[in-house]
Amino acid sequence: MILGMSTGAFTLLHVAISLIAIACGVVVTIGLWRARRMPGWTAVFLVTTIATSVTGFFFHSKSFGAPHVVGVISLVILALALVALYGYRLAGAWRWIYVAGALAAFYLNVFVAVVQAFQKLPLLKALAPTGSEPPFAITQLLVLAGFIALAVIAARRFHPGAPAPAQG
Repeated sequence: MILGMSTGAFTLLHVAISLIAIACGVVVTIGLWRARRMPGWTAVFLVTTIATSVTGFFFHSKSFGAPHVVGVISLVILALALVALYGYRLAGAWRWIYVAGALAAFYLNVFVAVVQAFQKLPLLKALAPTGSEPPFAITQLLVLAGFIALAVIAARRFHPGAPAPAQG
């Protein structure tokens, strides 16, 4: 039992929250590219991403391991993003700190989703049974490279309050 739920039910809740966070992360990233703030989507993204990290700590574990480290890193990054967005209202350097923080937190959600996919999906598990084989490493490298590219584009384009770039 975790928080009054069976482990299976809690796992399902945690996965649902994580998938909502990832879906909202896609929408928020598109908003960043288009220099749109999208406050509602952003709030849901930040809340669900925080909830994903927090609920991850409730799973039974005998030691503090890699998932816990990722959770702590995510929460620190999210704290900076929250301060940048709501505390400093994206003024000056806080704009790119927010963009970097939001996309780093989004990346960590996707990173964990890839890890889980390789552990749980039979086709992927067959390709990388221990998680140290080339297919897993290449997938994670491609995901990281993609997020770095997304972050660079978003940081260059996201200037809230400025006119949106012309579509064409």
